[in-house]
Amino acid sequence: MLKPSTLAMILAGGRVDELGVLTYYRPKSTVPFGGFARVIDFPLTNLMRSGIELIAILSQYRSYSLINHIGTGAAWDMIGRYRGISILPPFKDYESSDWYRGSADAVYQNLDFVRYYDPSEILILSGDHVYQMDYREMIRYHNEQDADLTAAFIEVDLDEAHRFGVAEIADDDALGGRLVSYDEKPAKPRGRWASLTVFCFRPQVLYDILGANQGQKSYEFGRDIIPLMMERNFRVYGYKFKGYWGYTRTIDEYWQTSMDLLGPEPRIDMEAWGLRTNLEHRDIRDCQPLKVGSRAELDNSMVYNGCHIDGTVKNSIIFPGVRVEKGAVVRDSVLFFNTIVLRDARIDRTVSDVNTIFGAGCRIGGEAEPGGGDGITVVGWNNLVPEGLQIGRGCTIHPRLAPDRWPARVVADHEVLK
Repeated sequence: MLKPSTLAMILAGGRVDELGVLTYYRPKSTVPFGGFARVIDFPLTNLMRSGIELIAILSQYRSYSLINHIGTGAAWDMIGRYRGISILPPFKDYESSDWYRGSADAVYQNLDFVRYYDPSEILILSGDHVYQMDYREMIRYHNEQDADLTAAFIEVDLDEAHRFGVAEIADDDALGGRLVSYDEKPAKPRGRWASLTVFCFRPQVLYDILGANQGQKSYEFGRDIIPLMMERNFRVYGYKFKGYWGYTRTIDEYWQTSMDLLGPEPRIDMEAWGLRTNLEHRDIRDCQPLKVGSRAELDNSMVYNGCHIDGTVKNSIIFPGVRVEKGAVVRDSVLFFNTIVLRDARIDRTVSDVNTIFGAGCRIGGEAEPGGGDGITVVGWNNLVPEGLQIGRGCTIHPRLAPDRWPARVVADHEVLK
């Protein structure tokens, strides 16, 4: 077996405030998704199906969930000679004495690991995007252009472009072209090509540019490394991605990407994509078959093994271990592992973390009220929602909230209980 020519590094160690309580106890890359998987499963599956088998995962924030999920790497066939998954947390030695100060610094602090494998290309990926991509096509384009850096982009509406790193790409061909400009989250975007945080580097160039960025105030690939390379006239190209791309940075985006799994023609087809996950995590492989009661109703939903449904579930994603009792209704929602919805409860437009019990007759999410919010209600893990309590739309309930701290009234829209 030949040594692999490409080393992939997944940026998977951080959290984002916009995901709130869903990332209190896990990095954003291991937020549950799709009824049985984790968000990081998408880049891992892409790598597996692209034949890239040497992977490093850069981890920092609350790594236990990530380490537990990756396991040995067997779920993605990453066991064997010249292949495997290494998790690289921050460390202290004679030279490094700090946490990762950003995505670029995380790679810089592990350049000894990179140099040990001496790859021909270094592929750097975000661990929190939902998409299907054959990285071999991008690497082939990178090599054909003799590029120092090739970054993947997807075209977005101009009024949305300010939320991303945005490029203008020269119209060289259908696959991509040289970057004309690049701005990180600009107030007035000059282009409409949004970065997917998928980068292919020429190794020596990466070593040099990361070293040149040391001593600065910021250490991010989008904000610092790409502009610095363009300033120094490196060969920086954009690769135009044309497939589906789901963003999970905010609660609204996470919810909408989840809803893209549903419908007669879902935008995300995990079966067709061949998504892999670690079925040992949370003992998914040992779950009993789904049980559906004689009067239960399931409509346009994904409900997995280990669930017991006696109520109504519509337009929802239901993870293993969830129980919905008679008379309960779950609509337009995502319920993580081992959540229990007791009789006559109503759950609407809600994302609930694991091990939460919704008391009988409670109303969560509810109908939008005049002047009230129309967002997604989020309930943190290990909560007990008292019987009959009403929680409005757009609310956030923190994890492990003791029942005696709940107000005996309707919770106002957007109020955050602490």
